[in-house]
Amino acid sequence: IKPESRVAQLDTSQWPLLLKNFDKLNVRTAHYTPLPSGANPLKREISDYVRSGFINLDKPSNPSSHEVVAWIRRILRVEKTGHSGTLDPKVTGCLIVCIERATRLVKSQQSAGKEYVGIVRLHNAIESEAQLARAIETLTGALFQRPPLIAAVKRQLRVRTIYESKLVEYDPERRLGIFWVSCEAGTYIRTLCVHLGLLLGVGGQMQELRRVRSGILGETDNMVTMHDVLDAQWQYDNNKDDSYLRRVILPLEKLLTSHKRLVMKDSAVNAICYGAKIMLPGVLRYEDGIELNQEIVVITTKGEAICLAIALMTTAVISTCDHGVVAKIKRVIMERDTYPRKWGLGPKASQKKMMIQKGLLDKHGKPNESTPESWKMEYVDYRWVLGVWLPQGCSEGTKGWPGCCCLKRDSESENEEAVTPPSPATPPPEELSKKEKKKRKKEKKAQEAAESGGEQIERVCNWVLLWCGSNVVEIAVCP
Repeated sequence: IKPESRVAQLDTSQWPLLLKNFDKLNVRTAHYTPLPSGANPLKREISDYVRSGFINLDKPSNPSSHEVVAWIRRILRVEKTGHSGTLDPKVTGCLIVCIERATRLVKSQQSAGKEYVGIVRLHNAIESEAQLARAIETLTGALFQRPPLIAAVKRQLRVRTIYESKLVEYDPERRLGIFWVSCEAGTYIRTLCVHLGLLLGVGGQMQELRRVRSGILGETDNMVTMHDVLDAQWQYDNNKDDSYLRRVILPLEKLLTSHKRLVMKDSAVNAICYGAKIMLPGVLRYEDGIELNQEIVVITTKGEAICLAIALMTTAVISTCDHGVVAKIKRVIMERDTYPRKWGLGPKASQKKMMIQKGLLDKHGKPNESTPESWKMEYVDYRWVLGVWLPQGCSEGTKGWPGCCCLKRDSESENEEAVTPPSPATPPPEELSKKEKKKRKKEKKAQEAAESGGEQIERVCNWVLLWCGSNVVEIAVCP
């Protein structure tokens, strides 16, 4: 093949699920070692595909949501299923049924917004269709609601938000109105219809209801019936044809396509599955528009979801920093040991293991009396960074600044403090208030604990400056 100066064009807009527009993501680094573990969500083995998928089910009328989910569990012969929010027995429409591993996303799906189409019956005639349309549009924003009598929950007053609502059609002869509403999770449409009747002064009740959207999935997004699920499983059992099962069940990554993405190196994947912090050196690519405390999805280079996380850095900070914690894990999705363990293989970690074997560090990797001073000065263990530690020996002018004097605590100074006579200003014990007595008692206990702690070692404070946007945070690391 002859070399060309023209760069090959990739149309990543057609790539599936979380890999869509992959080349549009910001590149932090391109250096990583691809591992053969894992697989593209659409190319998983059928057993894994079923266990990490969900069904966008068209719930039939009459059975409860719990019954429907139990039937799905029995048909697919899986251990665990969950759904995206209860529908009343008579209500039909979109019910997201999560299977096995995908049940880890149920909580986020239950709190997602919903859309409904319903029929309201008015008890008396009204002047015009426009009057009903105005009343429906009035009932938007934050509304007080009390659950209906038939609801299986405590009937407490609560606030729910209606984002948008509109009248679709009205039949004045039968006094039936069809309406569409987009609302917050947990909104009672039955209560909304009663309020609509009260607002019009004629009374009203809900006649029929259908959920047309749950979260990001609607009626047009691969919605299937119970019969489709049963037939797909029958085809696989009898004809070993898994194509129908793959059409009925969708990968869990489909539920996360609206989240901002963070692509990790293959070597960091298993560490995250075990709960490690999501550190910046493990990031390959990141998306534009990541905000602080926003829920994001952490993915592999093959497009598999590793976990949901809360962003601790914005896109701007990620692009300017070279270290630090990018996000805090909210919910791990991937099973442990899908990828091999790759932590503890770096030069520092290997050196630390050797020092533990030689007795230069204790069994937990912390410094002891044999630890070289150079290690104490150079090595920073981020697990010990709990906050700003201010040395007591520093002067007022230098407090809080990097390079301030180090605190040397030895047994002699502590003993001297212990026998220091009280100043004349100290009141006699009888005059002390309850608060002061407690404070004295606490200080005495802390002093006794410090004395019994054995030999005190000199603490050298290494100050670290973390640039978080425009703010500088100073953290003292005390090995």
